[in-house]
Amino acid sequence: MLQLPATLTHQQAAACVQDLVKNLANEPNTAVLDAAALTSFDSSALAVVLELRRACARLGKQLRVQGLPAQLLALATLYGVHTLLDSQTQQALA
Repeated sequence: MLQLPATLTHQQAAACVQDLVKNLANEPNTAVLDAAALTSFDSSALAVVLELRRACARLGKQLRVQGLPAQLLALATLYGVHTLLDSQTQQALA
């Protein structure tokens, strides 16, 4: 399982994406991203999730996100990218 750190802002985003993508090879066909530890973040956290989704697609994998904070889900809705998140995450928006 892939995990987001407790703090994920613009300053950490590039290194976080690099680390997550590097570890995708060890994930099954549906990679799980656990965001439960995420407590301090900005919109870069959403960019990291979306970039990981693109990396999964390039590898023919699906991405399931769990534990995304409500504020980040609201941000995804505001930006109109919530439909790019997996259905389990979208159900949390309802």
